[in-house]
Amino acid sequence: MKSFVLFLFICTIYTLNAQQLAILKYNGGGDWYANPTALPNLINFCNASSNTLIDSKIQTATLDDNSINNYPVLFVTGHGNVFFSNSEAKNLRDYLITGGFLHISDNYGLDKYIRRELKKVFPKLNLQEIPNNHPIYHQKFSFPKGLPKIHEHNKKASQGFGIFYKGRLVVFYDYESDLSDGWEDTEVHNNPKETREKALKMGSNIIEYAFKH
Repeated sequence: MKSFVLFLFICTIYTLNAQQLAILKYNGGGDWYANPTALPNLINFCNASSNTLIDSKIQTATLDDNSINNYPVLFVTGHGNVFFSNSEAKNLRDYLITGGFLHISDNYGLDKYIRRELKKVFPKLNLQEIPNNHPIYHQKFSFPKGLPKIHEHNKKASQGFGIFYKGRLVVFYDYESDLSDGWEDTEVHNNPKETREKALKMGSNIIEYAFKH
């Protein structure tokens, strides 16, 4: 009986402390659901290596209401069009300026659409390249050269971009890197082990940074 009570207590503590991540389901026709094994693998890596307590169940969020406020981090990916209505853009902006964090992973074809829609969210703010000495690259894992290159698109160097609101990084955009490809199951892209490890470590840094800030 005592063992059962202890088990229930541990489960309760875990539930109270566990965080949840969500994939943003957007309009426009782009495949917001791309890379389905990516986030589960990243969560497992974070929980094992960085002592996080992230719920393994991935949530799906939309910008229709304030339910996005349940999630400290929203994740966006895809290959095609992204569209935010005015009300959706406002909801996303409110989420970000009150403590939320958005990570965008550039799948091929996403760039021109997400840049356009981010201007709806923050008309007066621009994406800025994040310097290599920024703390997001130096959490548990250090990346002195900045964002690692994971997947080849256009033979361009990988770049980490961000939007800062009142000095706080609220959007991180991995461009020409495609971190989420590196998080997927090994057989999906046949990436070498060291490439997957770099992607997972950088993803862990992003999560750690978002939780701290």
